[in-house]
Amino acid sequence: MKLAIASDHGGFELKEQLKDYLINKGFDVDDVGTYLTDSCHYPEFAIKCAKKVQSGECQFGIIVCTSGEGVAIAANKIKGIRAGIGYNATVSRLMREHNDANVITFGAKFTSLKQAIARTNAFLKAKFAGGRHATRVQMINDLEK
Repeated sequence: MKLAIASDHGGFELKEQLKDYLINKGFDVDDVGTYLTDSCHYPEFAIKCAKKVQSGECQFGIIVCTSGEGVAIAANKIKGIRAGIGYNATVSRLMREHNDANVITFGAKFTSLKQAIARTNAFLKAKFAGGRHATRVQMINDLEK
């Protein structure tokens, strides 16, 4: 499975740690930046990550900023992207099962590496449930037309 990963300066350290974990677990990880702790603009990196998922080059995306909010908002502007904040393991699983989310975001100020790993694992292991949830996801997709 190929994953895109990104952060701004506020999420850089957690992104790097999570990336190392994922690579050690055998995932193919495409880091689209930032590569420094210098102040930068989070939409730039959220969009790069989301476009990797949109194109199909990567199956899922992971984006980290200080709160997780800004990058989720930016990623959700890209057609076909359904991003949510993984604020606990249950939500991280449910966003895949119920919303067919393809991008998970984290707030580094509020998320430890241990939590990010558990939530990422829950997200990646979950499968979209379909059924009544497919109807709801289609309603969202119809807004993009």
